[in-house]
Amino acid sequence: MSSVFDGMIFDCDGTLIDSMPAHWLAWKDVTERHGLNFPEDRFYALGGVPSWQIIEMLSKEQGIEVDAHAVAHEKEEAYIPHMDKVVPIDCVMDIVRKNHGRIPMAVATGGVHEIIDPLLEKLGLSSYFETIVTSQDVQHQKPAPDIFLEAARRIGVDPSKCRAYEDTDLGMQAIRAAGMDAVDIRLML
Repeated sequence: MSSVFDGMIFDCDGTLIDSMPAHWLAWKDVTERHGLNFPEDRFYALGGVPSWQIIEMLSKEQGIEVDAHAVAHEKEEAYIPHMDKVVPIDCVMDIVRKNHGRIPMAVATGGVHEIIDPLLEKLGLSSYFETIVTSQDVQHQKPAPDIFLEAARRIGVDPSKCRAYEDTDLGMQAIRAAGMDAVDIRLML
C-alpha cells in the first residue's frame, strides 16, 4: 500500500485516549457484582469488542444467566465515575493535530455514543474529527471491517486511501479487512 493517504481513522479507547484502566475498574465492579469471572488480561485481549458481546460470551462460558444488554448498560454507568481518570495519548494526538484541517479524520470505536461523544467533548478532542462511528452505527463489530468502512464512507474517502490507528489485535484485523493501511499504536508507545 502506498504511504500516501487521503483520510485517517482512529480507534478511541486505548488509541486516542488512555481509558482502558478506567474501563477495567468499571468491568471489575460489574462482573464481580454478577458473579462473572473476567481476568484483566482477557479484558485487554477483548479490546474493541462491544460490552454486551463480552457479557454474552462470559455468561455462556460460565453458565451464569444474565441479560447481556442490561449488564452492558450497567458497565457503561459504572464507567462514568472513572471518566475523570481518562487522558489523551500524546503521541497519537500529535498525529491528529499535525493532520487536522489537512485531511478528513474520523473516530471508529467499539464504544457507544452516550459515553464516547461527551468524553471526547470534555477532553477537547471532538473538533478534530468529522465524524464519530460507534458500535451502535454498524451491524458487525470488530474484527469485521464494518466500523472502519462506515467511517471511511462518512468522511468520503475510499478505504484503500485511509490510514487507521488501533491498539488491539481485533482492531488491526478489522482495519486490514477494510483494506486500509494499519498502524498499531502499541509499537509507538
